[in-house]
Amino acid sequence: MKVTVEREVAGRKLSLTTGEMAKQAAGAVLVQYGETVVFVAAQNGPGRPGIDFFPLTCDYRERAAAAGKFPGGFIKREGRPTTREILTARLTDRPIRPLFPEGYVDEVQIMSNVLAFDTVNDPDVLSIIGASAALCLAPVPFQGPIGAVRVGMVNDEFRLMPTQEDMVTSTLDLIVAGNRESVLMIEGFGQQLPEDRMVDAIMFAHRAIVELCDMQEEFRQKAGRQAPPKPEVAVNPLAAVLREKAYDRLRTAKQGGGLKQDRSGAVKELKAALTAELFADGAETTADGATKAQFSAAFHDLESRVVRDLILEGIRTDGRTPDQLRSVSCSVDVLPRVHGSALFTRGETQSLATITLGTGRDAQRVEGLFDEYAKRFMLDYNFPSYSVGECKPIRGPGRREIGHGALAERSVQWVVPAAEKFPYTIRVISDIMESNGSSSMASVCSATLSLMDAGVPITQPVAGISIGLVKEPNRFVLLTDIMGDEDHFGDMDFKVAGTQKGITGIQLDLKIDGINEEIIRKTLEQARSARIELLKTMLTAIRRPRSEIAETAPRLLRTKIDPSKIGLLIGPGGKNIRALQEETGTTIDIEDDGTVVIAGPNAAGADECLARIEAMSEDIKVGRIYNGTINSIKDFGVFVEIAPGKDGLCHISELAEGFVKHIEDICKIGDKIPVKVIAIDDQNRVKLSRRAALAELAEKEGGDAPAAGDEEDDNGDAE
Repeated sequence: MKVTVEREVAGRKLSLTTGEMAKQAAGAVLVQYGETVVFVAAQNGPGRPGIDFFPLTCDYRERAAAAGKFPGGFIKREGRPTTREILTARLTDRPIRPLFPEGYVDEVQIMSNVLAFDTVNDPDVLSIIGASAALCLAPVPFQGPIGAVRVGMVNDEFRLMPTQEDMVTSTLDLIVAGNRESVLMIEGFGQQLPEDRMVDAIMFAHRAIVELCDMQEEFRQKAGRQAPPKPEVAVNPLAAVLREKAYDRLRTAKQGGGLKQDRSGAVKELKAALTAELFADGAETTADGATKAQFSAAFHDLESRVVRDLILEGIRTDGRTPDQLRSVSCSVDVLPRVHGSALFTRGETQSLATITLGTGRDAQRVEGLFDEYAKRFMLDYNFPSYSVGECKPIRGPGRREIGHGALAERSVQWVVPAAEKFPYTIRVISDIMESNGSSSMASVCSATLSLMDAGVPITQPVAGISIGLVKEPNRFVLLTDIMGDEDHFGDMDFKVAGTQKGITGIQLDLKIDGINEEIIRKTLEQARSARIELLKTMLTAIRRPRSEIAETAPRLLRTKIDPSKIGLLIGPGGKNIRALQEETGTTIDIEDDGTVVIAGPNAAGADECLARIEAMSEDIKVGRIYNGTINSIKDFGVFVEIAPGKDGLCHISELAEGFVKHIEDICKIGDKIPVKVIAIDDQNRVKLSRRAALAELAEKEGGDAPAAGDEEDDNGDAE
């Protein structure tokens, strides 16, 4: 039976439909908003034997056909997921995962396909709504529904579900997901938005989320589906045994201070001792029949309980207070030859950032449902296994690396100068050399330092920090600069990046079923205090961006000419622009609006090219001296090209002081000579004088102009 539920959201119709497509799927929903349509299917299956985690898989795909386009490139079938598809799949996964009960390990798969795109309404948020609705129909213990919305800010006013046109001028791009009671996931980027204003935006989003949850409840009831009960979690027979035998010993091991590896080693020794005690002579079960898998699960639960109890008592495993940063050190210019570099270390988390500056031709071309565009700022994040003391297969970047890189990139890009001010393409690479908590925010800090070292005139330095949470029914504790254990056993990883003025990036991941406004406000305030402290330390390494870029970086100059003169600059068959590039060793890019970008390996060539382009593109002025090239000799004088496509006559009487019997005594074809424009007649014919130019130049140099027959160099210029 086909079922449809509709609501008006931000002035446009949102509809959920089921019962018409994919009837064999556990849950299938067609989500339509405006004329953007996303199909989402949820499917469950039996869990794999022996796994101890929830195998949830979320996939999101955008087919070019949804926008009436063909994929670019030779192959016209979509291949591996794009960066945007991976990021949207992560957005879908993060608010859903915490709403499955602990101990549920059955396979669950969510697949979202964009079927139609109206170029107005972004389909990414619809994937989250559709995933929740599909899970509400499926026979799985999903504790939903949840809703998700995007919030923009135009002219300092919040916009719910902003259009693509709104986002062009929006100073905020915020996605919030949650249930009726609380917020479950946040991902947003803003133009240095104050903390209070960011909280207002989050709560503005949550009010709309409540309506979407009500809509899905109605949808589930109309479809005749009921939420299945939570599965009963079997009591682990070793839980009480380990608590009695190991709680105090585990507390001692966890408070060992020092390095992560030292504490981890103490915990491993304790676990090995308990294993030998309970599983005598290498037995696979205890005397009571408990298995090693049950032992591992019980030990993990006990370790979690110990860490959480310590934190609630105000004790962190490395001895810090809840709001205290680890020690921070920063250095710049750590690598030769690269265009900029920085090393940022916070506790046992370390990021090495390097900068590469390039031309517009190095920009990343991005295509998809939206119009193709050039991406001139990139931040790539690498997380090798040695950073955590492990051995793993070396493959391409995974979803986590892509997600962390995108978070750092979008947090920093708000302070990157516009192309009009700094026309370079910029690539940052963050290599995580060591990790024990929040390496993505370390990447924000190292990226800022390396950009300043490279001479990129960023508007403000950016720093980032992660705040953790341990929450019990009657109290909670917030943790500044969380470590790996605090992230793993805690309830929240709330990353906040920004400047001294406000927030540029924010990302919330939860393991519990939501947080309220009080926790959000306190988290952002605690993050701000840590961020200001970080910025003070960072600025001791480098106070401001360097005034010059590295000698090894290409030189880029930018100018603008009258668009009607683009043809003159290019010349017939590209003659003029080719000659300019060959003679100056530069590369010239011209845009339709007359913007000209010159790239050269050194400043001298780029400066010469710029001067010649400006001379070529401006009108010839009487009284100005040009360095021209003789292209024709007549009995009565010479024709001199003073700019590509522009020449004038220098009469024989104007070549030199005194009588000139033979022009060849003064110059020859191809010589470069200084000439002064002495007149332009009604027919736009230009009259030139070498004699006047030499006299003026000599006067400036304090000498006399040479007479006819004086010694000259091979190019006809006076020595």
